[in-house]
Amino acid sequence: MSTDRLAGDTPPGQEAAPGTADAQTPGAAAAPGGNTEAAAPSRTAAAPGEAVASDDGTTAPGNGPEKAAPGNDPAEAARGDATAAAAPANATATDDGRTPPQDATGPGEDAVASGPEDAVAGGPEDAVAGGPEDAVAGGPEAAAPGPEACTGPAAAARDTAAAGSAQASAAALAAAVRAVESGERSAASFFNDAPRPAKPAAPAGRPTQGAPSSGSPAPESRPAGPAPEPARQQPAPEAGPAGPPVVDGGAPGPAAGAAAPTGPAASPAAAYAPGAEGVRQVLAAGGAPEALADRAAEVLGERAAEALREDPWQLLAVPGVRPEQADGFARALLGPACGPGDERRAQALVGWLLEQAALAGHSALEASALRAALAQRTVPDPDDALQTAIADGAVLVFQDAIEEPGRPRPVTDEDGEEAQPVRILLGLDRFAMAEESVADGLARLLNTFEAAAGPEGHPADGPAPAEDATAEDATAEAAPAPAADEAHPAAETDATPAADTDNGTQAGAEAGRPSAGLPSDHADGTIDDSTDATTTAAARPVRPSSAEWETVAADAPSPSAAELIRAAAHSGLVAHTGAEAARAEPAALLAAARSLGLRAFGATHTENGRRRLATDLTECAPGASALGTAAVTVSALLSGQQGPGRDADGALALDLLVVLDAPQLDLETAALLVESLPDGTRLVLSGDPGVLWSAGPGRLFADLLAARFCPQVASRTPDFGPIGELVSGIGIGELSQVEAPGKEVVIVPVRDAGEAVHRTVQLVADSVPRALGVPADRTQVITVGHGGAAGTRALNAALKERLNPGPGRFGGFDPGDRVAYAPAPGRTVPGTVTGADAAGLRLDCDGTAVVVPREQVGAGAVRHGWALTAHQAAGMRWPAAVVVLPGDAADGLTRAWVYTAFSRGERHLSVVQGVDQALPRAVAEVPLKERTTRLRTLLQQSVQTTQEPSPAD
Repeated sequence: MSTDRLAGDTPPGQEAAPGTADAQTPGAAAAPGGNTEAAAPSRTAAAPGEAVASDDGTTAPGNGPEKAAPGNDPAEAARGDATAAAAPANATATDDGRTPPQDATGPGEDAVASGPEDAVAGGPEDAVAGGPEDAVAGGPEAAAPGPEACTGPAAAARDTAAAGSAQASAAALAAAVRAVESGERSAASFFNDAPRPAKPAAPAGRPTQGAPSSGSPAPESRPAGPAPEPARQQPAPEAGPAGPPVVDGGAPGPAAGAAAPTGPAASPAAAYAPGAEGVRQVLAAGGAPEALADRAAEVLGERAAEALREDPWQLLAVPGVRPEQADGFARALLGPACGPGDERRAQALVGWLLEQAALAGHSALEASALRAALAQRTVPDPDDALQTAIADGAVLVFQDAIEEPGRPRPVTDEDGEEAQPVRILLGLDRFAMAEESVADGLARLLNTFEAAAGPEGHPADGPAPAEDATAEDATAEAAPAPAADEAHPAAETDATPAADTDNGTQAGAEAGRPSAGLPSDHADGTIDDSTDATTTAAARPVRPSSAEWETVAADAPSPSAAELIRAAAHSGLVAHTGAEAARAEPAALLAAARSLGLRAFGATHTENGRRRLATDLTECAPGASALGTAAVTVSALLSGQQGPGRDADGALALDLLVVLDAPQLDLETAALLVESLPDGTRLVLSGDPGVLWSAGPGRLFADLLAARFCPQVASRTPDFGPIGELVSGIGIGELSQVEAPGKEVVIVPVRDAGEAVHRTVQLVADSVPRALGVPADRTQVITVGHGGAAGTRALNAALKERLNPGPGRFGGFDPGDRVAYAPAPGRTVPGTVTGADAAGLRLDCDGTAVVVPREQVGAGAVRHGWALTAHQAAGMRWPAAVVVLPGDAADGLTRAWVYTAFSRGERHLSVVQGVDQALPRAVAEVPLKERTTRLRTLLQQSVQTTQEPSPAD
């Protein structure tokens, strides 16, 4: 590893920062519970409502996983009023620019929650702030109602004096909210002492879709079938790395029994204009920004005005609204009838806290963590609030067995059964359904799989679904549970070229394998309508024999590829682990399967990954020109833009699916994908367990490996070269010096954030192109988060000024600007601005023309893309990468983050090092940020159920 400057650079005079083998502490034990990423301490606290972003992989606030509008999701409708207010609000920002996208809180950005409690207390780690910046800015206190906001049937009756009084009350209310947010007064005192506003209009009826339903049936364990788009959680904001997440309304709550009445204040009936206009009237009466009206109407439905008037805390369903802002809005509308113990407030907070936890990656929370978070927000009786939420069906309850290394075996009770200690988990129904759907779907693929036929056509004996990974000819050595830290791809059209597709059998036909009954596909990927769907569905599938599988395995390019082929031949589900070089092994499997006549496809997280897979496929079979069409992206496969299409039953028309970048699969996308696979399909989940986890909730790949639910193949193919050697050491907790004679790895020490930005621009614009021949547009800058003095915003501003200066006349962008477009949560599509018109901003994304509507541009769906976060960069690689580690980012580092960022460069890696010993310490001691999930338990229970003897035995 070289600490020399590249050719032409002027040494700054400072010493090289430590970060070598001598400075590390390889023997240090991992922090208990998996130390979590925290934001750098030098950031200032975010102003309420100020828009920020985070490092979760997506960048557009308006693109975040959006909560489905009432009425669109039966499960949502059944939850009642509590869930109507349960959408995430952008309270604090975090380090991931995604989970779901974008900005909502102030200058400090990128703080990472340190556990489930912190995740619900101060905003998620992997969330991208959501909601329009202007809509969020200032919160309720920032927008006293103006004259234009007071129009409508009800407002016409008010006289000038009443309007003046309302404005004065709103101003006083704003001052009270600012005092609570600044810590000058407690949240409880705000409820007791806040000035009484002008008398608001009376509520009309509550929307029918929001009515509580305590007797609502529990959701089924698995969706009936694939849907066009999985339900999404609302985007969350980034938090500044100023320290532990700030608790909203963190003052102690009032004494028990001090709760105010829960009903709305009596007021004369009022009629509201339909849609957003009526919402503006209510927002103006409560002193909230009118810019929230359109989004509130979208989230709460046609009668949003009436819903907000009767239950003001439903405003929490709007992205960008924080609990203290919703409290201020409620106080303005309800007057003395509003209090911290209001049942409506408690129910809205329960849902909001669980949404925030989901944005941090948790699919559920321990009851104790949720109870503590409610208490921190001055809910007088958290237990009663949880019981009500459970009774109303807004929250589901689960028992999860506690398994810890070194724990003694459970004691036996009076009935002779072992008393297994359990923890109580609470979660939202859609995430519970997604986890159960994934578990059921994976078990279905194992149970419906037919083993490869023997020499005489009889099924060959294969390993049991839960058989150990060392079984002969079926599995390879088992990989240990991954240590990765943290996506949320969506089933929608990818902004990438639509790859030509086929039915997956051309190579097989050339080899003489039968393909009867398969649909006739055109070169553009469309299926010939002349093919009888019934005939296709009823056609006998191709079933290669064990001997044929063994023949193609013997011809595999590497021993690990041969092991993977044999494992796929004998199991319906296989987990494959390996780094970048190991991606050639799934490609070899796809080529072998297609040579046997199977409809085989490989799906990646990004278009960048799809192109790399297509290259690997071409190298595996140079003569098979159609083999490159087997590479697709997950989103394009689900949407039908790429791949084989669907059969008459709505399932994907394929026999083998290999999913690369499996750690980036979030729960909802994984559920949709698994539900789309027909019975008997072979599924191979392949990925690097050392990279960051998905931007969305869950840790599917890590849970699958830990549960030992299926055969596992651990690649023995190493990554070569200085970068591969460096990254491999990081994966096992060692940051070592490596020899880099060709300047493959360069360390650039810096003293402060300003110097870090200066040196980064110098590297991208001058040093790397001159010394290595890599142009600036092929060099990617990666940093910890969006905010701060050396975050993506600051770096992109400096890089634009140097590489493509301009006035930013198209919503802050100019032709030639390098951008990152987030068409959906967890997905980042690099592109270049080509122009703009009335339709929106025009981009060139990997050769595909994309038009981003003006509303999405304003909401933050497009960012400048010279600098990205590690979450955004996951699944992509560039010829050169410059990783920026300013001093204020030290607390946000984990081994998984460093592993992901350092492995993005193919030929060159420059590290702008300003964190000193924090870098080797993070690699050695902070492996990942833990997530609370249920999938591992569900998979293990499925295995136990399968292995239990039947009564007949």
